[in-house]
Amino acid sequence: MSHYAKPPKSLLRKVGRAIADYDLIREGDRILLGVSGGKDSLSLLQILAHLQTYAPVHFELGILTVDPEVEGFDPSSLTDYYDRLGLPWHYARQPIMEEAKVRMNGDSFCAYCARMKRGIMYSTCREQGYNVLALAQHLDDLAESFLMSAFHGGQLRTMKAHYLNDAGDIRIIRPLVYVRETQTAAFAQAAGLPIIPDSCPACFTRPTQREHMKQLLAAEEKQNQNLFSSLLKAMQPLMTEGEIPPE
Repeated sequence: MSHYAKPPKSLLRKVGRAIADYDLIREGDRILLGVSGGKDSLSLLQILAHLQTYAPVHFELGILTVDPEVEGFDPSSLTDYYDRLGLPWHYARQPIMEEAKVRMNGDSFCAYCARMKRGIMYSTCREQGYNVLALAQHLDDLAESFLMSAFHGGQLRTMKAHYLNDAGDIRIIRPLVYVRETQTAAFAQAAGLPIIPDSCPACFTRPTQREHMKQLLAAEEKQNQNLFSSLLKAMQPLMTEGEIPPE
């Protein structure tokens, strides 16, 4: 029995369009996908593995799960799933929450954790020879970041679809930038993906700015069915700010 699930065409079309629009995947790329165990990253894993079978360019795919050693969150069971898929995987443990208690300076825990995880991802890419890091943020995430930046930072910013890290040696791609969260949730449920509940429980213990923006957008979308297509149009210049990395 195959442990892969064929993603629906609606998902594949949006990911395929993002790959074409932002030149996300190139011939010979070695892509490391960050998998938290949530619905979005597990869905992207299935999508990229499926694309490998017929994409016009050849690319390699590996998986990295970072375990921040937060109480109540244990993604270690995913390693058996990765073995069944037959993909190379890497598993990194680091007591990020304990470190945050003494090292965090002005950041929220979520911001500190994200920065630490990104450092682990970059170092794993370098050690294992991956030139691309794939992340699973979707259109809802970009819209929430856009509003948070405007409301609280006084800037028009959001996550980029494709960019080069500061060191200039790793490209970061987000193939789900056109995909809605409802789509990854529906696919993950239908495919029976092994989701790890609350992939960041430390953040779920208190309301966050992002959760407030999520609720605000949900309320507005009830009145405006075109909300996210309008937001995408507004955000697109910001998603390629600084231009797409050259080949």
